[in-house]
Amino acid sequence: MDNNGYDVVLVDQVSIVVPLFKWLLNVTGKTKHGRTSVVFYCHFPDMLLATRTTCLRRAYRAPFDMLEEATTGAADAVLVNSMFTSNVFGKTFRKLHRAGLRPGVLYPAVDVDAHSITEKEVQDVSILPRELRCTEDVLMLSINRFERKKGLDLAILALAEYMRRKREDGSVVEGGGGPPTVRLCLAGGYDKAVLENVEHLQELTTLAETLGVREFVSFVPNFSSDQRRILLARCRAVIYTPENEHFGIVPLEAMAASRPVIACASGGPTETVVHLRTGYLCPPTPGAFADALETLVEECDLAVDMGKMARERVVQKFSRDAFGEKLEKALRESTKM
Repeated sequence: MDNNGYDVVLVDQVSIVVPLFKWLLNVTGKTKHGRTSVVFYCHFPDMLLATRTTCLRRAYRAPFDMLEEATTGAADAVLVNSMFTSNVFGKTFRKLHRAGLRPGVLYPAVDVDAHSITEKEVQDVSILPRELRCTEDVLMLSINRFERKKGLDLAILALAEYMRRKREDGSVVEGGGGPPTVRLCLAGGYDKAVLENVEHLQELTTLAETLGVREFVSFVPNFSSDQRRILLARCRAVIYTPENEHFGIVPLEAMAASRPVIACASGGPTETVVHLRTGYLCPPTPGAFADALETLVEECDLAVDMGKMARERVVQKFSRDAFGEKLEKALRESTKM
């Protein structure tokens, strides 16, 4: 902005304010050269996040859905957070798609320097739960909210499948037996006031007990930022289990920390994780995840090499500098429309 007004306004999250901004800017005269562009950054169509389990709910949502599409189309330019979201955008806002609106892709970013791992953090395990302090264990880490849609059970099922294979081929993995001892840590957002969080944590605990792997699974709900950093420093790899995730910031955080990622071959991770280079993109089955887990457990050097390539990829494509350059380019282009 200069003394003549605004060149561009960036709207995030909710499209309803797009026409309001355009009206206000023109009424108040806060424009430059008679025109200010309004750019909308769409993380995911809101209408797809609303529940429609009954006729009443569908009827209630109908006017909001129409309003969302109309106000989104009022923007001078639309950005989305991934190619996956771009495809969903076209299928959801069909009128806008038929009219030729094709959103640009602006990937979210992570602070690469903030996720740099130091040797001190690799060794500093005092703030972790006791069972996670053994530096001899191979730690596989899952970071996500304790919600059913996040597919956390897949990580436990994959661990159980890995251990079943080890029992069958004669490897000792139980009762403090021979190395490597693999431990899975499920850490993430948890709120006792949210019934699903409470129920799902209990479901996951029961699943681990039923599969006979409870002693190898640790739960760290509501971990601190310091615990997060040390867990990333301690782990061999990060297991990311959601299917069709809009984007997924956790894989980027893991890669910025030089850790390979095992993720479902769908949604945003297909655009961030490079299969066989910075991690593994797998079908959402215990067997496929167990294959990747086994490889990274048994081939430490491969995990290190993948982690290095993962960090390089984040620096090049998903750093704040890269985000800033692409955002500025998109905003400048919007003012020329």
